[in-house]
Amino acid sequence: MFGLMQDRPLLISDMIRHAARFHGSREVVSRLVEGPVHRTTYAEIEDRARRLASALGRFGIKFGDRIGTLAFNSYRHLECWYAISGSGAVCHTINPRLFPEQIIYIITHAEDRILFIDTPFIGLIEKLIDRLPCVEAVVVMADKAHVPASDKIPQLIAYEDFLTQGATNYAWPEFDERSASSLCYTSGTTGNPKGVLYSHRSTTIHSLAANNADALGLRSADSVLPVVPMFHANAWSLPYGAPMAGAKLVMPGSAMDVKSIYELLEGEQVTMTAAVPTVWLALLNYMEAENLPLTSLKRVVIGGSACPRVMIDTFERKYGVDVVHAWGMTETSPLGTIGSLKSGMENWDIEQRLDVKSKQGRAMFLVEMEISDDDNRPLPHDGKAFGHLKVRGPWVAGSYFKSEGGQILDEHGFFDTGDIATIDPDGYMQITDRAKDVIKSGGEWISSIDIENLAVGHPDVSEAAVIGVAHPKWNERPLLILVPKAGRTITRDAMLAYLDGQIAKWWMPDDVVCVEEIPHSATGKILKMKLRERFANHLTG
Repeated sequence: MFGLMQDRPLLISDMIRHAARFHGSREVVSRLVEGPVHRTTYAEIEDRARRLASALGRFGIKFGDRIGTLAFNSYRHLECWYAISGSGAVCHTINPRLFPEQIIYIITHAEDRILFIDTPFIGLIEKLIDRLPCVEAVVVMADKAHVPASDKIPQLIAYEDFLTQGATNYAWPEFDERSASSLCYTSGTTGNPKGVLYSHRSTTIHSLAANNADALGLRSADSVLPVVPMFHANAWSLPYGAPMAGAKLVMPGSAMDVKSIYELLEGEQVTMTAAVPTVWLALLNYMEAENLPLTSLKRVVIGGSACPRVMIDTFERKYGVDVVHAWGMTETSPLGTIGSLKSGMENWDIEQRLDVKSKQGRAMFLVEMEISDDDNRPLPHDGKAFGHLKVRGPWVAGSYFKSEGGQILDEHGFFDTGDIATIDPDGYMQITDRAKDVIKSGGEWISSIDIENLAVGHPDVSEAAVIGVAHPKWNERPLLILVPKAGRTITRDAMLAYLDGQIAKWWMPDDVVCVEEIPHSATGKILKMKLRERFANHLTG
């Protein structure tokens, strides 16, 4: 054919090369593990990433080899992302909050040849290294002065020393855009974690869509703080989207306490940030206790689990911050939906807008969504019927790494997310539960998430979880588990009275229990399996 566009590959290296050329002086700010705040630029990041890519080649890393990172959000971790993927190798981000056995499994399964780690993880790797035969070297992301000697790790190299082995004139290679770029494993709450392998094409298309004005909407004038870790589903694409737009990037490092996060929000004049609800719950409590303002923040993206309506309300009414509810998962790169308002909704009163914003949002361009019943029959998008949420699109996983788990798509190419959801006539999706967590009482489904979000709206409640527990007549009934705010108490009768009239009578929890804390997964999600084990006989016993 003649007259078509140029067939240029979509490669991750193009993102940082673009940022260096057109936004070279834009800052990348990192709070280092060593303590101080470090400042660099996109031009310096790209230069060092090319040198690192060269050093990897001289070490013997070949096209398609996997390289692991066990690190916090920082400029060095960003350099690793672009150097590894840009050279044609695969960047495997490892969640350090996983159990040691899980870390051993995923490093071995991925066959990582090198590990890039932050200094706090040296002790962990010393304990595991004898069970990691594939690992040839461990590079500590610091200069030599901050790398302690180790007689347990044979090849322990300071990052800055490793960098000097690379050539300064390294040129980014071109290759097939469908080549693997990065690897991220699921949390593995049931069975072994499974690897999701992203391509340069899928990552680039996802990042372009995520930067749409109706999605994350990053601009060069923005200052972006990804609180969500780079080891968690690619930090929701922010380390790609920010360089694409030329936005300032602020990396929190290992200091994830609310005081440190607040200092970065204010000190670096952050305009946009993203994290899971548990982070923002703690931050809002801290700001309320200290009577602190938010002077520059304009947008907060909240995902990972359902965001309580009261949290959206507080951000918007008290602080003037626009909350964008989002949904996604490792298998969707991760963004699947964004809760931006449609034309005309901006004129609605705040309660109507909150009704929409409390949902997980509309499917992003190129993502298709459907819901079906237990027999795989399609359900209507009426906002009432809820069923199994299925998705497909160019950045949705087609299979797991090394074909673990077998065929994961149905006959129409849809991936079953494991979520139970509704979709309303305007296209807004709302998660009502995980399929494994849904409460089936007398043959009817009860949404634990709806009850949780209402319970958190009580002024004395810090966090809430609802689980189904065994019942002699109804098979399962809901149990509401609460964490009261510091210095406050709440009784069973007071909570049930608060919920009365807000949910159907048959949805009302059979009991309310207060605990000091609710267990969370490595990515901040409530571990309902642990709660079900603890309270298994609560109603029957």
